[in-house]
Amino acid sequence: MVAGAFLFSGNEYLSAMRYFAELAYRGTNYHGWQIQKNAPSVQEAIQQAFSTILGVEEVVGCGRTDTGVHASRYYMHFDFEAEFPEGFLRRVNKFLDEDIVIKKIIEVPNDAHARFDATERSYNYYITRFKDPFRYDLAWHFPFYDKLDLEKLSEVASLLRAYNEFAPFCKTNSDAKTMECELKQAEWVINDDGNGLTFHISANRFLRGMVRLIVGACINAGLGKVRVEDIRKALEEQSPIKKSWSVPAHGLFLCDVEYPFIEE
Repeated sequence: MVAGAFLFSGNEYLSAMRYFAELAYRGTNYHGWQIQKNAPSVQEAIQQAFSTILGVEEVVGCGRTDTGVHASRYYMHFDFEAEFPEGFLRRVNKFLDEDIVIKKIIEVPNDAHARFDATERSYNYYITRFKDPFRYDLAWHFPFYDKLDLEKLSEVASLLRAYNEFAPFCKTNSDAKTMECELKQAEWVINDDGNGLTFHISANRFLRGMVRLIVGACINAGLGKVRVEDIRKALEEQSPIKKSWSVPAHGLFLCDVEYPFIEE
């Protein structure tokens, strides 16, 4: 499974300086992953739990997620030298609110880094055609769904895969040093239940706000508010798209992160 092993194997404990935790969270009640001065964050909640139970003062995430964005698979790392207390996973999850869960603790090399060692990240963006009271904060209900030209959405997704620089899909206040991203996947899929669409995208890295801006461009193309050719030109010139649109955060999930030392 990993370079080392799972932390727990029966009643035995494995010791190492650095560990990864696989977790998931519903981002509705949090202002993103990163600690904020005057707002709750996922990182703050987990650090408080780990500090209380283990005395660990810092956990480092695999990346930022914006306010309201969710994660079905997320990784963080932390350092710990002592023996883990019995029933640690049960205890830490009891301490955390219901919208955060620690799934696994994994032993990794001592220099492993949750953010910088990630080789691929994957996101899903969910759109519902019909109002769904059970998914109102987990998918974006788009009331003009029936006006969408779904072929245009797929055409934009296919277009993206021909490029490796994505300045048109980066928030203007980003501090990114390069706009290069190696896209592995970008496609729209009709949901099996018939209620909307899912956008799947994977890359070695993502720019700030990139996925929500890409989804917005696809939707605008599908509504005829922007031409696919305009998006192509923006990518060729690495210039802004005139009608850029960052869609709502609550439809977005970080769904996978890959590392060379973690196997499925």
